Amino acid sequence: MLYIAVVGGSKCTVDESKMAFQVGNEIARRGGVIICGGGSGVMEAASQGARAAGGTVLGILPGPDHRLGNRYLNFAIATGLGEARNAIIARTADAVIAIGGEFGTLSEIALALKMKKPVIGLNSWFLKAPGSPGQVIMEATSAKDAVDMAFSAIPKL
Repeated sequence: MLYIAVVGGSKCTVDESKMAFQVGNEIARRGGVIICGGGSGVMEAASQGARAAGGTVLGILPGPDHRLGNRYLNFAIATGLGEARNAIIARTADAVIAIGGEFGTLSEIALALKMKKPVIGLNSWFLKAPGSPGQVIMEATSAKDAVDMAFSAIPKL
């Protein structure tokens, strides 16, 4: 079973919400588990998409109360760690799909890259490491493309 993190802003555009729903739905249809921060915005839309397809969603919450996650989570882990919980999301994921995003999303991307996890961006951050020839985030053009890239990029055990 593959664990795909879907990360993005707690506030998002209508287009980002639609993309997140589609990404969550597609991951669930393929039998993957969604890992997210458990809140609103991109996280909630991806969770809703996954649940609509009968999928499983694990929310890693920043606060101390597991009941404060979005209503589409199957499981919620209250960490009380604030943004430090981003490291748990990145470590748990086999791959990360970033949709839009704010600075919290950027931290999740950076942590995942440091942990050598594949990161796919969908209308998200552009990152070029010093001395590297190009962007270190794989760019997707659609929700299906992002999920295809994520599943293909995960090393087979």
